[in-house]
Amino acid sequence: VQLQASGGGLVQAGGSLRLSCAVSGLTFGNSAIAWFRQAPGKEREGVACIVSDNDDTVYSDSVKGRFTIASDNAKNTMYLQMNSLKPEDTAVYYCTLPAFGLWGQGTLVTVSS
Repeated sequence: VQLQASGGGLVQAGGSLRLSCAVSGLTFGNSAIAWFRQAPGKEREGVACIVSDNDDTVYSDSVKGRFTIASDNAKNTMYLQMNSLKPEDTAVYYCTLPAFGLWGQGTLVTVSS
């Protein structure tokens, strides 16, 4: 099973990026999905998730209204659309399937001021 995250890069403040996480070897279907991030010198923190039982989305206060989590079951891929990016969003972003205890390798997002 592999979670392959992509889409990170360098962007100016106010810009947008879309992260993707392609899952292979497992069909995540209606399982919970989530994105976490870890900034330099800080602990990993949850950013967004889709709850499995009712498809509700949950966001951290720091990204609410700017980030959108989504999934495409046909492609077995999850996404994180990030708009109005701020320098404090700079971090390595990780996708995860919590029910399976699986993590992607991370993709670096750098937001310049």
